[in-house]
Amino acid sequence: MSDTLLDKLTEVEKRYQETEAALSRPEVVNNQKEYTKLAKEHSSLAEVVACFRSWRKTSEEIDSSKQLLQDRDPAVRELAQEELQSLREQYERLEEELRRLLIPKDPLDEKNVLLEIRAGTGGDEASLFAADLFRMYTRYAENHGWRMEVMSSSPTGLGGFKEIISLIEGKRTYSRLKFEGGVHRVQRVPATEASGRIHTSAVTIAVLPEADEVDVHIDEKDLRIDVFRSSGPGGQSVNTTDSAVRITHLPTGLVVSCQDEKSQHKNKAKGLKILRARLLERAREEQQASISASRRSMVGSGDRSERIRTYNFPQSRLTDHRINLTLYTLERILEGDLDPVVDALVTSYQAEALKVAS
Repeated sequence: MSDTLLDKLTEVEKRYQETEAALSRPEVVNNQKEYTKLAKEHSSLAEVVACFRSWRKTSEEIDSSKQLLQDRDPAVRELAQEELQSLREQYERLEEELRRLLIPKDPLDEKNVLLEIRAGTGGDEASLFAADLFRMYTRYAENHGWRMEVMSSSPTGLGGFKEIISLIEGKRTYSRLKFEGGVHRVQRVPATEASGRIHTSAVTIAVLPEADEVDVHIDEKDLRIDVFRSSGPGGQSVNTTDSAVRITHLPTGLVVSCQDEKSQHKNKAKGLKILRARLLERAREEQQASISASRRSMVGSGDRSERIRTYNFPQSRLTDHRINLTLYTLERILEGDLDPVVDALVTSYQAEALKVAS
């Protein structure tokens, strides 16, 4: 391990000890805001420190085993040699884990997620696949114990969605879903296709970290709020009051519409939540136009040629084109078994980050 990495780990352990001591001080305990802040920092450092201490202990045990190699008793020397081999393997695993843990964390990883799914190229088939993806993410959220709430939707008469936006709340939802943004392409025979030909359609997905009022302040004077009567597929009336809300953010021109709730107040609250998330993402794009997970690059045009992933039904195949991953378990994946894909994406990201760090 390099001296630079060792110095960094020593600093992390020192800060961990400082926060641990601070959390027992009465002035901190009585200050809820300060206590919560320090407790969160202490928790975030705990895994690194535990791994560092295990690595250091293993290093000491290796030195002890080396000394036993000089023992006069052959049996002791043989036992020490076996122990040394095992300890060296453990040492290498722990060192690799420490490098991974020291990769700078995305400050948004702990955020909840606004998941936006939109039908792209492909007409009715694209809207039906949008519904399939929504179901997949719903099952995935259930598997992880996350809470999912529809914020806004535009259903079609065939059971699909032109657009559906959901809030997903739970532990580290953004860290697990942030690589899902982009164009998802489907290849299959549509239910409406009489000749049995395979069609290609596209759905765009954007994954936005939820923004609260601390992240993004919205001034009421910058908003134009219009109310109108909700309507369902084909113009069918949902209710007879003006409960649907359209919010326009005048400085940016961003527009959000919500009509899923019967209450105008609830639709407005949901609309503001979506608007806040989009404004946060817009600010991130302006600060770092090259961010690969930015909303613009995720949404794209919805054209078939722009894709991060292909779902091929005839072959039961899923291919993620960014990391050249191919799995032949499409049915299970669409039932919410998405972790093999997400884990591969996270591992690939960490490998690239380690290259940069080294």
